[in-house]
Amino acid sequence: MTDAGRWYVVQSQPNAEHKAVAHLERQGFGTYLPRYLKRRRHARRVEVVPAPLYPRYLFVAIDLATQRWRSIFSTVGVSRLVCNGDTPVAIATPVLDDLRAREGTNGFICLERRPSFRPGDNIRILDGAFTDCLGLYEGMKDNDRVAILLDLLGRKVRVIVDAESLAVA
Repeated sequence: MTDAGRWYVVQSQPNAEHKAVAHLERQGFGTYLPRYLKRRRHARRVEVVPAPLYPRYLFVAIDLATQRWRSIFSTVGVSRLVCNGDTPVAIATPVLDDLRAREGTNGFICLERRPSFRPGDNIRILDGAFTDCLGLYEGMKDNDRVAILLDLLGRKVRVIVDAESLAVA
């Protein structure tokens, strides 16, 4: 079996995945950096930013028989090529095919955002105006917001909160 078109794992330096991709591609290697859209909170704002699915890791296509693959070790942005001894460890092609199949039309991996709660589960609010309040999970309102029932002032009140602001009580 030939090594043409085989994929291997590269570990990048911290926050240098894109730099490693650029320098590997400049050397003629094929690369694949799976990314997803991450929700980030900062200064009371929620931003959606691209982020690597596997921080510090990316995939590189190498033909071990014809390419000068040892140059990967000294590539800018690369920490190491994942090896077993002196031989790079190949990744099964179906693994990458499955990742690519999960990509949306925008090129980002689609992650399931549904909380793992069932109606009636006791949950705790982690942040916001109702921090540390306990409530009952009622259901999803849309992709990111959840309806819960809080016991406020002696009665049940429906509150809509961000799904990422909840945890099992």
